[in-house]
Amino acid sequence: MLKSSVRVASLAALCLWILPDLAQAAEVRLTAPDAGDGFADRLRSASLTITTAAQQEATAQDLLAAAQSDYGRLIGVLYAEGFYGGVIRILVDGQEAASIPPLRAPSDIRQIDITVERNAPFVFSTARVAPLAPKTKLPPEFVTGNRAKGDLIGDATRSSIAAWRTTGHAKALVSEQTIIADHAASTLSADIQLDPGPRLHFGELLLAEESRESRVRPDRIRDIAGLPKGRKFSPEELDNAATRLRRSGAFRSVVMIEEDRPNPDGSLDITARVTDAPPRRLGFGVELASLEGLTLSGFWLHRNLFGGAERLRLDAMIGGIGGDSGGEDYRLGARYDRPATFHPDTGLFLEARIEGNDEPDYTESKVEVGGGFTRVFSDELRGEAGIAYRYSDIDDDLGRRELQHLLFPASLTWDKRDDALNATSGLFLEVSLTPFIGLDQRSGDGARIFADARHYRSFGAGDRYTLAGRAQIGSVAGPSIGEIPADMLFYSGGAGTVRGQDYQSLGVDIAPGVRVGGRAFVGFSGEFRASVTDKIQGVAFVDTGFVGQDALGTGRGDWHSGAGIGARYFTPVGPIRVDIATPLGDRAGEDLELYIGIGQAF
Repeated sequence: MLKSSVRVASLAALCLWILPDLAQAAEVRLTAPDAGDGFADRLRSASLTITTAAQQEATAQDLLAAAQSDYGRLIGVLYAEGFYGGVIRILVDGQEAASIPPLRAPSDIRQIDITVERNAPFVFSTARVAPLAPKTKLPPEFVTGNRAKGDLIGDATRSSIAAWRTTGHAKALVSEQTIIADHAASTLSADIQLDPGPRLHFGELLLAEESRESRVRPDRIRDIAGLPKGRKFSPEELDNAATRLRRSGAFRSVVMIEEDRPNPDGSLDITARVTDAPPRRLGFGVELASLEGLTLSGFWLHRNLFGGAERLRLDAMIGGIGGDSGGEDYRLGARYDRPATFHPDTGLFLEARIEGNDEPDYTESKVEVGGGFTRVFSDELRGEAGIAYRYSDIDDDLGRRELQHLLFPASLTWDKRDDALNATSGLFLEVSLTPFIGLDQRSGDGARIFADARHYRSFGAGDRYTLAGRAQIGSVAGPSIGEIPADMLFYSGGAGTVRGQDYQSLGVDIAPGVRVGGRAFVGFSGEFRASVTDKIQGVAFVDTGFVGQDALGTGRGDWHSGAGIGARYFTPVGPIRVDIATPLGDRAGEDLELYIGIGQAF
C-alpha cells in the first residue's frame, strides 16, 4: 500500500512539473479588417508575438515582451505601405499590453489578440530630395499624389546619396529632413535635404591594427587590392578592391572601411580589415560508373606559399579502378598561382602535369609543362592564356609514336550561374582555343577549339522545377589524325558526354580495323529536375552526341543517344548524384549504366 502511494505522489509531482510549461501555450489571434490576405501575411511575418508563441520554451515574460515590441514592428509595416493613421491594439488576456508593467508580467498567458486597423492610406503632398547628382534615378513611385509608402522615402534618399558617392562625393549625407503627416487631409510631406560634401579621391590603403598580424605581407595586400590612389573616389572601385582580396583565397574575411574625415588634400584613406584563412586545405573526390569503374581524386592546397598570397595546388587522380573501359588512368599535377602580377586583375601561373590514359582505343602517356597569365575582366568574365611544352607517347590502331608540341592555350569563361555545383538559373559559357606547333617531323601544326554552353531556368512554386540544357562543340583543324595527340581528338559516350552509352564508344573508323577519335564533336544534353523534398531531387535526362572524321563534321561521322533518370541528395558540399541510363535505339532498355558522383551532371 505504501508503495502505491509513492507512485501516485510521484505521478502528481511529474504533472505539476509539466503543467507550468503547458500553461504557457498561448493562443495568438491577429485580425486586420479590410486589409486583404497579402497585407495580413506581412503583419504576421513581422509579429514577434506569433513567432514567440510558436516556441515551446517561451515563458509568459517572453510573450509579454514580444507583445509590447509588436507595436513598433507593426507600425513599421503600416508606415511602409503608406498608412500613417492606423490603430494597433494588442490585448493580453483582455488587457492592453502597453499598460502592463514589464516587471509584473502575469504568470500565465492564455490568449493574445492583435487588431490592426489601417484606416485611409496617405498620399505624397511633397516628395522631394535635393540637391540631386547628375543622372540620379529616384524610385518612379516617389512623386506627389502617389501612395506615401515609407519605404519609398528611404529608397529615394539612399539612391540619391549613392548617386553622389558615385560622382566622388564620398561623404554625402542627409543634412535636414522634414516629414509631416496631415491626418485631416491624409497626406504626407517628405522634404529631404542633402549635403554632398567635397569631391574626394582615393588616398592610402591602411591596415587595421589586427590586420598587421596577417601572414600576407602589407605590400602584397596593397598590390592585390589595387586601390587606385589619386583617382576619384568610387564605391565600385572600393568594392573591386575588396573582391580582389577575397578572390585571392588567402583571407577568410575582408572589410574595407572609409575614414571618417578626408585629408586636407581632398584624399580619403581606406582601412582594410582582413582575417587570414587557414593556409592549407585538403580535398577529395569520388565518382563511380558501372562501366568506367571507380575514380578517386584529391588535392592539397597552400594559400600563402611565400607570404604574398601565392597558391600552390597539388592534384592526384586515379581512375578506371575495377572498370571495363580500358585500364587504369592516372594524373599528377602541380600549379602555382601568383595574384596581382603586373596588374591587380592579372595573375601569373606555372603548371606541370604527368598523365597516363589507358582508354578503350588507345593508351597515351604525356608530360606537359607551361605557364601563362590569368585575367579577371568582371565578376562574370575571366580569361587565361599561356604557352606549354607537351610530350606524348601514344599507342593506338595507327601504331606506336612519340609526338612533341608547343601549345598556346587560351580560354574565356563567362559564368552567370547562381550556384556552380547546383545551378538553378543563369548561363555558363566557356570557349577554349589551343593552337599548336609540331616540334618534330611526326608532329603536325594546327588548332583545337572547344565550346561548352549551359543554360538553367527554374519555375513553379519556390522554383521547384528546373530545366537545364547543355551544348558542346569541338573541332581540331590542321594536321592528319596521326599527327595529333590522341586525347586532343574527340570520343563520345560516358558520364561527360552521353550517359547510357559505353565510355568512349563512339569514334571514327578511318580504315578496316583502324578506329580513332574524331576531329569534330557535337553534344547536347537536357535535364528536368524536380524537388521532391528540401533534400531530395528527382531528375530525368536525355543526351546525344556526334563524332565526325573531318574538322567541320561534314564527312564520315555518326550519332548516338542515351536517356535515363536519377536522384540528387543535397549535402553541405553539394548534391550527391545517382543516375541510371540506357542507350536509345536498338539496345534501349537492355543495357543499363550507373553513375554516382558529387555535383550535378552539368
